Amino acid sequence: MHCSRGLCIAASILAINFFGGCTKSSAKTVSEEKKPSEKITEEKKINPDIAKARAVYDKMSDRFKGDIQFADDEQIEDFLADLNEILKEEKTFSKDDVSLFYLIDKKHNIGSDYVPAELIPVKQNNLFNVSRNDLSLRSEAYDALCNLSKAALADGIKLMVSSTYRSYTYQTGLFNRYVAQDGVELAERYSARPGTSQHQLGVAVDFGSITDDWGDTKMGQWVYNNAARYGWSLSFPKGYEDVTGYMWECWHFRYVGVKACRFQEKWFRNIQQYMLEYIEEWKQQ
Repeated sequence: MHCSRGLCIAASILAINFFGGCTKSSAKTVSEEKKPSEKITEEKKINPDIAKARAVYDKMSDRFKGDIQFADDEQIEDFLADLNEILKEEKTFSKDDVSLFYLIDKKHNIGSDYVPAELIPVKQNNLFNVSRNDLSLRSEAYDALCNLSKAALADGIKLMVSSTYRSYTYQTGLFNRYVAQDGVELAERYSARPGTSQHQLGVAVDFGSITDDWGDTKMGQWVYNNAARYGWSLSFPKGYEDVTGYMWECWHFRYVGVKACRFQEKWFRNIQQYMLEYIEEWKQQ
């Protein structure tokens, strides 16, 4: 189950790499040869970012390449147009904090001293219920949670917010408790080491009971079908533990924004990790 069901990229495109494709060469007659001026004009029309897009793609995992393929340069240009819109939106994010697209996972962490610049308390109110009184979220995520909750209420559902921002210290204690309970190997499949949790960014919410059966509840189904419309993306989908590093968590959603959710659906099989990895690698090139 995913946060929404938008468009998927066809994985059945055969014998064509994501940014690859075949080229054909053939002998040309003198009359077919292009004049130097014509060649220069043609070169100017080539999008230079296509080569960069191919280079970024080459850095992606084999699973990524198996899941995501493009047919030709025209489709890549369509992708690049959407990517540029996402990067343009990123420039509007708060300059006082890390990007909403900040990649944090088992290979990319954040410092022990990081705390979101502006945390808003998440208290019991008319829009949603809370499981504890010590919850908080980064301001952008809080506003998006309120919008999501208003829409849910309009459909007769009051959301339950069970976990939000966690400090480095809090995550340390939580992870150590799970290790003592289940051992390191199992604990690492469902709990993040301190400094690698999306919760430390203040943009992630665990909804409901935080159990696998929540996804089958009326609340869970509503969130899956509507979360993306308000910028919330399922972080750890079923069948992608080798990609995300974590077991399926039907209750864990991260705020990335409405445009990013659409971008994720259209080009990345609705897999948040794929999108964030690609954006990060693009910025590193």
